[in-house]
Amino acid sequence: MYAADLVSDKRHGDDGLDVTGRTPLRGLLDVTAPLPAEPVRLDDVDRRLLTLLASDARASQRKLARDLHMSPPAVGERIARLERLGVVRGYTLDVDWAALGYFSVFVTVTAIQGADQAVILQSLRRLPEVEAIVVITGSIDMLARLRVRSHAHLRQVLLSEVWRIDGVQRTETFIALAEMSTKDGYVGELLSVAEHDERETDGPSAQATGRRRPDRPTRPMEEAQ
Repeated sequence: MYAADLVSDKRHGDDGLDVTGRTPLRGLLDVTAPLPAEPVRLDDVDRRLLTLLASDARASQRKLARDLHMSPPAVGERIARLERLGVVRGYTLDVDWAALGYFSVFVTVTAIQGADQAVILQSLRRLPEVEAIVVITGSIDMLARLRVRSHAHLRQVLLSEVWRIDGVQRTETFIALAEMSTKDGYVGELLSVAEHDERETDGPSAQATGRRRPDRPTRPMEEAQ
């Protein structure tokens, strides 16, 4: 069952329509990131290139070419292709918000029955404090991550902004007490797992290469034993 089915089942009558004759999720595709028709196929060079860029997005094409044993123009063509396909969406700055006095808050949002959720999403996204929003399944509709400086700042955002958005029925707020730093090597590890799964799917001939699924990191307790 998909998200649209869940929301339709839990909030509407037999026809799944609100009083205006429209489904509350009809506009979500217009305001959310589009999904590709099918996953982009990557080769070993693509994966290595993405891993290198993830570890240092400022690396020059000349340095990447040395690491990949390729020519700089060939690397440039690879990067341009990944950008065209939407795999590489940009090169952003990783800000340590805690160093600037901000902390994370997660807010769940439940919409009023029949409310246009696309409108709620757009209203939340306009708030400077909102970093990301996802539409989820289950008993709530959305989960938003905010950055605030203080309890007074959070109170102001909720009372003056979030709770005044048309269509919002209920919210629940969760304050982050501690956060782990960004996981090093995440891109490379996940792409290695995907590579293994693709080889398994391709059939027995791929297994002859001897590649296997990467081992999971050993936990400290396991090391001590």
